[in-house]
Amino acid sequence: MSKFLRRLATGAAAYALVASAGLAPAMADTVLKFISWQTDDGGTGDWWHAVIAEFEKQHPGVKVEFTKAERGSYADTMTTLFAAGQPPHIVHLASFEFQMFADNGWLEPLDAWIEQEGIDLTGWAGQQKCQWNGETVCIMMNYFGYVMAYNKKLLDEAGLAVPTSYEEFLEAAKATTKDLNGDGIVDQFGTGHETKGGAGQYLTEMLNYVIDAGAYWTDGEGNITIDTPEMIEGLKRWKEINKAGVGPADMTAGDIRKLFADGKIALRLDGPWLFGTTEQGLAKDDIVYVAPALHPPVGGSSNVLAVPADISDEEKALVREFIKLTMSPEYQRLYATMGGNTPPSPKADVAGVEETIPHFPMLIETMKEASEAGIDRIPTGLELNYNEFSKMIMEETQRMLIEDLDPAEVVKTMQAKAEDFKS
Repeated sequence: MSKFLRRLATGAAAYALVASAGLAPAMADTVLKFISWQTDDGGTGDWWHAVIAEFEKQHPGVKVEFTKAERGSYADTMTTLFAAGQPPHIVHLASFEFQMFADNGWLEPLDAWIEQEGIDLTGWAGQQKCQWNGETVCIMMNYFGYVMAYNKKLLDEAGLAVPTSYEEFLEAAKATTKDLNGDGIVDQFGTGHETKGGAGQYLTEMLNYVIDAGAYWTDGEGNITIDTPEMIEGLKRWKEINKAGVGPADMTAGDIRKLFADGKIALRLDGPWLFGTTEQGLAKDDIVYVAPALHPPVGGSSNVLAVPADISDEEKALVREFIKLTMSPEYQRLYATMGGNTPPSPKADVAGVEETIPHFPMLIETMKEASEAGIDRIPTGLELNYNEFSKMIMEETQRMLIEDLDPAEVVKTMQAKAEDFKS
């Protein structure tokens, strides 16, 4: 329980979210509180709003209070709410953080409901990750493979071909990082990564370079595999791309996406959700999507929906109906057409999606490639400790960058600290 109590220091922000939307007990005038980091994400956010509108239409007298919490402090905020007995009704979590909520008994098992409703989850992408201690505690909302988007105008102006390797990616990023007006300040960047915000996103961005070097945090049995030549190479690449000054500092992933969408960044490695942002950007017509230069692509499970154990039976029933709506064929197709995402349902009709999302077939291919390579953001054996593990890796990596440490020494520190989590 001490891991959870340590998070209570972030309680002020969490309680503000609770206070902003009261929990109404009367079913005739019910408010379901739904907290997410995706409320204003281009495409995906629009999809959530569409689901909410349909759910409210189907359930007169029920309103969904859709509130944003920042991704950087999301796990801490949600932990505080659950520990205080004030969880949101509709539980939205990243797939790498739901495990500690389930292990603490905070999530309602869904197996009886799935059986009663006759819900067929055969082939539902990533759903096996929602098993905890032999029970289904969530529904997978997204399983993805990374893509690479580039600004054709910026690459053409620099006389560059589309990069297909790490070395070419770094060369292109350097060549497209420019001070355009000569004032000594870089105002066009080659690429960009999360440097301000949560450890989970930081590690996901870093993972592009780690797995391209043939490294990963653990093996299939959960053994720590950080102190390896491959990981040293992966950290060298992350250090090189950061020290090269090819990306803006102190930016969240959302900030980076918006800069890329507006033509201020040349290259971006990201998930399918990037499309919703670029479609709303100033450089929309210059952006092209291709397979990533780094291989295999980062991929795996993304986010889940769950039901909190500590709400009334009537509220649980409503939340299950909300989840069921997101799983319907209509809204699984809309997840692709509106959100630009790969729907987890194998029954989703994605015919013709490429007419509005030309690169959609490639999204399916990178998802399959990541899956076949066994890539996932959650290291086997560290599921319960992932939040602490990711913070440790981020802290040691940032120390490497600030103090100019040798990656060969950094991996030894990371290896020892990661092993402590398993002891």
